[in-house]
Amino acid sequence: SYFKTFTSKSVAATAGTAEVIMSFSLESREAVDEVIRTALTSGGTASEEAQDYGFMYTHSFQDPDGHLWEVFWMDPAGPPKDAAL
Repeated sequence: SYFKTFTSKSVAATAGTAEVIMSFSLESREAVDEVIRTALTSGGTASEEAQDYGFMYTHSFQDPDGHLWEVFWMDPAGPPKDAAL
């Protein structure tokens, strides 16, 4: 109900819908795993399995309000020329 004070729009029922996926990058794979561990021990739930592309590593969770978060690390050199995305 407090969130409703910030908008005149209807508020999404995040248990059954997704309105946005918030994503942010970190400096290492280990940092990604640490954020996921912290999220899960703080009331979040697993969203998708970790995905490891070699040059990029992603993992995701839902916060206690049902919002989706994706955390990733990407090699600063970017993907190899022959990477299948």
